Amino acid sequence: MDKLRRVLNGHEDEERGLTAQVLDSSSLNFGTRVKWFAICFVCGIAFSILGSALLWIPGAGIKLFAVFYTLGNVAALSSTCFLMGPLKQLKKMFEPTRLIATIVMLLCLVCTLCSVFWWQKKGLALLFCILQFLAMTWYSISFIPFARDAVIKCFTTCLN
Repeated sequence: MDKLRRVLNGHEDEERGLTAQVLDSSSLNFGTRVKWFAICFVCGIAFSILGSALLWIPGAGIKLFAVFYTLGNVAALSSTCFLMGPLKQLKKMFEPTRLIATIVMLLCLVCTLCSVFWWQKKGLALLFCILQFLAMTWYSISFIPFARDAVIKCFTTCLN
C-alpha cells in the first residue's frame, strides 16, 4: 500500500535498479503461493484424468490421451514453481542427485508429443506415457529423504 501511495504522489524511488523492481513486483506471499500450487496441481491431476478418459475414444483417443497426460505432468511439475520459485526449482531439478531423473522425465515429455504428432506411432506414445509416469515418480521421490533407497531396497527384496 505504501508503494502505491508513493507512486500516486510522484515520490517513486527511481534510484533502485530494474532487478530490484522486478523482484518486488513478482514476489508472492506464502498464502498466494500455496493457492496457486494447489490450482496448478489440481489442474495437472484433472488433465491426466481427462486424458485417461479420452484414451477410449476411437481414432484420436491416443493422441488426446498423450497430449492431456503430458499437459497434466507439465502442470503438476510447474505447480512446485509456486512453492519455491522458478529459479530455485530449476536449480533443484538439475542437482546431481536428480539430474538423470530430470533429463529422462523431460525427454519423455518431448518424445511423447513427438511420437503422437510427428512420428505417428501410437504404441510408442503409450510407451513414453508409461515412462513419463515412472520418471515423474522417480523424480518426485527424490525430494523425500531416503525414499529412493527404500524403493530400491523394496524392489531388490521382492526380486531376490
